[in-house]
Amino acid sequence: MTEKLWGGRFSQPTDKFVEEFTASIQFDQRLYRYDIQGSIAHCQMLAKQGIIGVDEADTIVTGLREILAEIERGEFEFSIAREDIHMNVEARLIEKIGPVGGKLHTARSRNDQVAVDVRLYLRDEVDAIRTALGKLRQALLGQAEGNLDVIMPGYTHLQTAQPILFAHHMLAYVEMFARDAGRLQDLRARLNVLPLGAGALAGTTFPIDREWVAQQLGFDGVTRNSLDSVSDRDFAIEFCGFASILMMHLSRLAEELVLWSSADFAFIDLSDGFCTGSSIMPQKKNPDVPELVRGKTGRVYGNLISLLTLMKSLPLAYNKDMQEDKEPLFDTIDTVRGSLKVFAEMIAQMTVNASNMRNAAARGFSTATDVADYLVRKGLPFRQAHEVVGKTVRYCVETGKEIPELTLEEFRQFSKKIEADIFAAVTLEASVNARQATGGTARIAVEQEIARARQTLG
Repeated sequence: MTEKLWGGRFSQPTDKFVEEFTASIQFDQRLYRYDIQGSIAHCQMLAKQGIIGVDEADTIVTGLREILAEIERGEFEFSIAREDIHMNVEARLIEKIGPVGGKLHTARSRNDQVAVDVRLYLRDEVDAIRTALGKLRQALLGQAEGNLDVIMPGYTHLQTAQPILFAHHMLAYVEMFARDAGRLQDLRARLNVLPLGAGALAGTTFPIDREWVAQQLGFDGVTRNSLDSVSDRDFAIEFCGFASILMMHLSRLAEELVLWSSADFAFIDLSDGFCTGSSIMPQKKNPDVPELVRGKTGRVYGNLISLLTLMKSLPLAYNKDMQEDKEPLFDTIDTVRGSLKVFAEMIAQMTVNASNMRNAAARGFSTATDVADYLVRKGLPFRQAHEVVGKTVRYCVETGKEIPELTLEEFRQFSKKIEADIFAAVTLEASVNARQATGGTARIAVEQEIARARQTLG
């Protein structure tokens, strides 16, 4: 059977190039499992409601399950002439079981059929991505726990600012990815409603039971307006928005890994399995994985803009433009899943060079703020303390010394409030552990946040 299932209205065949240009089977065939899953639930509902016979439904369901097996064995021949996954499956069903297969499409349209297929597919992908996000957060927590006493420089403007625990730095990304997981959970709730039953745009004249189908397919409820049901792609846009923020977070981490793994920083070593060499420079070990993920971020941003642009001026209800929603969505899913998988494995295998981090933290006057805080505790207003320490740092620059290397006499030329106890206040450990408020870099605060994050992850 090669003729169009919708061809009754037409007296001429579709132009060959137009047929290829308008077909979507090249990419929407990945929806096959969900198309069949939705069709089975729809068919069983039709029988339950007495719209088709029980025997007819059994024959249709058996045929659909056989088609599913054909596809998964690689025996199914997808045809561009049949346009999309829906028509490919339905045409093959009619071939297998005869005209009764044509009853499957009673009380539905391809418009609500594709809407349910994509929601079913995306729901599974969302769940898989939540799992992958959890693995990345576990890897970051593992690095935090395994390097709990490692001190590194914290930066602002990529200039040394204050010493922090490396574990604290890892926990910053745990927080980012926790927010991403929350966004994913939120969008799943809006995604998980059934559009099937909306028909082409106005509903159906048949006495269907949408709530029953929703229950069979694991949806939380049904959509409430047939026009919106077939023309809504907010869920795809929202997913790509989530993905863009997630990739931005991955890109920030990627940038730091690129910097940290360079010879100039030498803070970390990435496993050889996540790096490549140079075709001309034999000494090179290039951090290709974080660089590539950093680059793929722009690709995901582009997909979001594509979907927003696609939908921005469409009148209700369904328009053929909306066929263009799938490739950006599919590409975003593939990119996110691949990026999360490779990052979780790479972070888990990353080696930390603690001595290099500590040496860097000891440079750049990183404990200057601690001197100011010391003076405030001695009764000096902070702004005056700030000025005193600024002059002290200028002296250090001129003499080539770090703050802990100054003598008491050198300290006191800037403020007589400074006593011998200053030296205990300007060590790296003292600076780190003085910041014990919730969210601070002190070891006790970091341990609490690791425990909290572990509990959240289960």
